[in-house]
Amino acid sequence: MEKLSLRAKKAWFAKNRKANFEHSLRLEGFSVPANDGDAKLPNRAAAREAVRQVKA
Repeated sequence: MEKLSLRAKKAWFAKNRKANFEHSLRLEGFSVPANDGDAKLPNRAAAREAVRQVKA
C-alpha cells in the first residue's frame, strides 16, 4: 500500500470533517445548502469596515 503524504491526509480529514459537521446540522433539524461552505469569506479589512458601518 502506498504511503499518503501529509498534505493528502490533511485534505482528506478536512473534507470529512466538513461533511460530518453538515450531517450533524441536518440531524439537529437545520437545513444546510450543498454549496454553503464554498462561499468566500471577507478579508480582515472588509470585515472591519462592515463593523464600523454597523456601529455608526
